[in-house]
Amino acid sequence: MYGRLRHKFLHLHETTDLRRTLRAAHIPVAADRYCTFMILGTVLSLLGFIAINTYLSANRFEVTLFSVIPDLPARVILFMLMVPGLLFALYFYPSIVAAGRKTRIDFDLPHAVTYMQALSTTLTLYEVLRKVCEEAALFGEVSREFGTIVRDVEVFGDDLTTAMRSLIAITPSETFGDFLNDLISLSDSGGSVTAFLAARSDQFRENARQEMAMTLKTIEIMAEVYVTAFVAGPIALIIMLISQNLAGTGTLQYIMPLIYGGLPAGAIVMILLLYLLVPGDPLSISRQEVKEVEYGSEVSAAVDPSADTKFTKSIRSKKTYLRVLGVLRHPLRHYIADYTFSVAAGVLTTAILAYLFFIGPFQDFFGVYQMEATFCLLIIGFMIPVLVAYEGRRWYVSRVEAQIPGFLREVSDMKDIGMTLQGAIHRISRAKMGVLTSELCVVSFDIKRGSSLNTALVRMEERIGLVSVKRVISLVVRASQVTDNLREILTIAISDFEHYLKMKKERFNTTFTYVMIVYLSFGIFLYTAYELNGAFLSSFVALGGTSLNVSENLTDMFRISIILGTISGIMAGQFSANSILAGFKHAILFLLAAIWLFVYHIGA
Repeated sequence: MYGRLRHKFLHLHETTDLRRTLRAAHIPVAADRYCTFMILGTVLSLLGFIAINTYLSANRFEVTLFSVIPDLPARVILFMLMVPGLLFALYFYPSIVAAGRKTRIDFDLPHAVTYMQALSTTLTLYEVLRKVCEEAALFGEVSREFGTIVRDVEVFGDDLTTAMRSLIAITPSETFGDFLNDLISLSDSGGSVTAFLAARSDQFRENARQEMAMTLKTIEIMAEVYVTAFVAGPIALIIMLISQNLAGTGTLQYIMPLIYGGLPAGAIVMILLLYLLVPGDPLSISRQEVKEVEYGSEVSAAVDPSADTKFTKSIRSKKTYLRVLGVLRHPLRHYIADYTFSVAAGVLTTAILAYLFFIGPFQDFFGVYQMEATFCLLIIGFMIPVLVAYEGRRWYVSRVEAQIPGFLREVSDMKDIGMTLQGAIHRISRAKMGVLTSELCVVSFDIKRGSSLNTALVRMEERIGLVSVKRVISLVVRASQVTDNLREILTIAISDFEHYLKMKKERFNTTFTYVMIVYLSFGIFLYTAYELNGAFLSSFVALGGTSLNVSENLTDMFRISIILGTISGIMAGQFSANSILAGFKHAILFLLAAIWLFVYHIGA
C-alpha cells in the first residue's frame, strides 16, 4: 500500500520534471528518494502538529494571534504553515537552487568564454572544456557544468556531442544551453572555434547585464517585502496593541514571544533566499602553495614515501616555520585573508564584555536598561573585529582590481614597441601603481633569480589570492604558452575585466538605494518608538486615563529594536553584497542608535 501511494505521489507531482530540477540544482538525490523524503517530512510535521494541538486542548490553552484572530482560525493557520507549507517548501527548494545556479552560470559565462577563446587557438574543443572544468575556483558553476561533460566522456564513455546534448537537457541556463547547441553545430560543420567564441563574447556580456537587471529586480522585491513585513508590520502591530491597552482590552506581553521568534525566523528565510538566488561579491582570498618539480610529476609518484621520513619531517617543520614567520611579517594581510583570527578576536572581546557585565561597572552607564544595553555591546563587540577584517579585505580587493586594467594596458603598450613580457614586467615594477607594485616587484625579482615567467606570475596570483585576478593572470599565462601574439589576448583580458568592474559598480549604485531604504525604515521605527513612549503615553498617564506600565512598555520596545536593528543591518549587507559580514557595520550603527535613544534620551 505504501508503495502504491508513493507511486501515485510521484506520478501526481511529475517525477520527470522533478528529476530534471534536481539534476539542474546539482542535488545528488534521486527523484524517488527526494519524494520519499518529502512524504516523511510532511508526515513528521503532521504528527508534530497533532501533538501540539493535543497538548493545547488537554490543558485548555487558547491560541490567539495579535489578539484578533481567535483560537480555531489560529490553529488552522498553524496547520497550513506546518504541513502544506513544509510540503511546498521542500518541493520548490530544488527549483530555487536551480534558479540561483542559472544566475551564477550567466554571470560567469562571459569570463569562461574569454578564457576558452585564448586556449582554442592550439587546443581541441574537448581539451578546452576540460581546462575550464579544472579551474572551478575561477569559473564557478560554468566549470561544474563542463565537469558533467568531462565525466560523461571519461567515465561513461560518451562521445563529446552526446555528452553536450545530455547537459543541454538538464542545465538550468537557457543561455548556456544555446551556447552548447551552437558548439555542437560548429563541431559538426568544422568551423573556427576561436572566431565563434570571439563573436559570442560580447553577446554573453550583454546577457550578463540583463541577468544583473533581473537580479536587482529580485533584490528590489525582497527589500519591499522586508520593509512591509519586518518594519511596517511591527510598527502597526505595536500601535494597535498599545491602543488596546489604553482601552483596557489587550496586553502587550502575549505578543512579545511571537515578535521575538517571528522576526529572526523570517529574517533567516529571507537571507537564505537571497543567498540561493543572488550571487555575492567575489571577496574570497584563497592561496595555495605553488609546487615545482624538475623531472615531472610521474617521478615523484615512483618514490617510496617512507624512504626518508626524517628529511620529510624537516621539510614540513621548515614550511611551518616559514608560514608562522610570514604571519608575523604581514599580520594585517593574514588577518584579512582568514576570518579565523577575527572570529577569535570577536569571541575574546565578547567574553571580556560579559565579564565586565557580571562584575557590575555597566550599571552606572546604563541604569535600569543594563541588560539590554549590555546585550547590544556583546553583539557589537563580536562584530567589530570581524568587520575590520571584512572591510580591510574589501578595500584590498577594490584597490587591486582597480589597478589591473592599467597594468594590462602598460604590458600591451610595451609589447607593441617590441619589448618581451619579462622586460615589460621589469619596467612596470618600477612604476607607482599602488598595492600591485609590490607584487610586481616580487615577480621581477623571481624572474631575475631564475624562475620562469609563468611560474612567477602564478606565484603572484596565489599571493594575491583573488578570483578576479586569478582569471586574468591565468589567461595571460595560458596564452603565453600557446602563442607569441599576446596583444589580442591582452585586449580581450582588458575588455573582460572592465566588464566585470562595470557590472560590479552598477550593482553597488543600484543596491545603495535599497540600503538607504533599510536605514529609513529603521529610523521610522525608532521615531515611532520615541513618539509612543514620549508625549503620547505620558499624556495619558498624567491624566490617569490608563494603567499601562510605561517602563515595561519601553523595555519591550528596546528589545524589539535590538532584534530589528541586528537583522536590519544584516539585511542591508545582503542587499548590497549578498554577505552577512557586509551588514555588520550597518548593524553596529543601528544598535548604537537604539542604545542612545532608549537609554540616554527616552530613558533619561
